[in-house]
Amino acid sequence: MEMGRKMMVVVVMVLVMVLEGSKAFEFCNMTKAGMLACEPCVTHQPQPAKPTPECCQALSCADLACLCSYKDSFVLSKLGVDSRLAMELPPKCNLTLPKGCCK
Repeated sequence: MEMGRKMMVVVVMVLVMVLEGSKAFEFCNMTKAGMLACEPCVTHQPQPAKPTPECCQALSCADLACLCSYKDSFVLSKLGVDSRLAMELPPKCNLTLPKGCCK
């Protein structure tokens, strides 16, 4: 089981690296611009920013179930994303998290 999980993480990281070079980079239906708009809200910092309208718009188009599947992944922390802050973001944008995707 652990080996399968590690392989999945490697596959995701390779896909991210390959796709990051393209202009059409998307992750869980969020564009790179959308992710950048939300970055100040979910990164490790003393006072995370409130979500901007651009961030909330990007998040409203995102596949929240897909994003939720990464909530316990070390990949987020390696990218500087605080998973707790990330899970708190949709409600701040008046979006409902999928069932089973609690904080």
